[in-house]
Amino acid sequence: MSIWTRFREDITAARVHDPAARGALEIAVVYSGLHAIWWYRLNHRLWSRGWRVMARIGSQLARAVTGIEIHPGARIGRRLFIDHGMGVVVGETAEIGDDVMLYHGVTLGGKGGGTGKRHPTLGDGVTVGAGAQVLGPIVVGGGSIVGANAVVTKDAPERSILVGVPARARPRVAGERYGLVEPDYHI
Repeated sequence: MSIWTRFREDITAARVHDPAARGALEIAVVYSGLHAIWWYRLNHRLWSRGWRVMARIGSQLARAVTGIEIHPGARIGRRLFIDHGMGVVVGETAEIGDDVMLYHGVTLGGKGGGTGKRHPTLGDGVTVGAGAQVLGPIVVGGGSIVGANAVVTKDAPERSILVGVPARARPRVAGERYGLVEPDYHI
């Protein structure tokens, strides 16, 4: 996929997720969540090629500019949208599927020390509400919703809703349309 096709896809994802988005130029110029993702891609490429210090410097520059910290070692799928992204933190071993949406103040963080997988995995179509903390090497199944300010420390099945401190998962009720976004991304 060319860089321009990926940029158009990112802008389309912002339009799908944000009803306040007015146009492609505005999105490309002022959406800090989008800028953080673009910086991440560059830094991840450096990280993957062994330029670890340069990648970390780039990620810290991106954090200073956008207020969003994405470790260059994280794995991020397509069409991630970070809305009002100030304070978002994505740890080194985090994995994010396609069509995920994160609101401001979200942490995909580690729990304790050690090496290996320390950060969460979010399936496709997950939405994480403002201020939520998803901690440790857990899996949040695709199509799930993490409520605002929830603290998730245990695995959650697909299409669940997680709320509370600590968060408890419940299945989605028939007809609930939140979480999994199934937009038309034809560009």
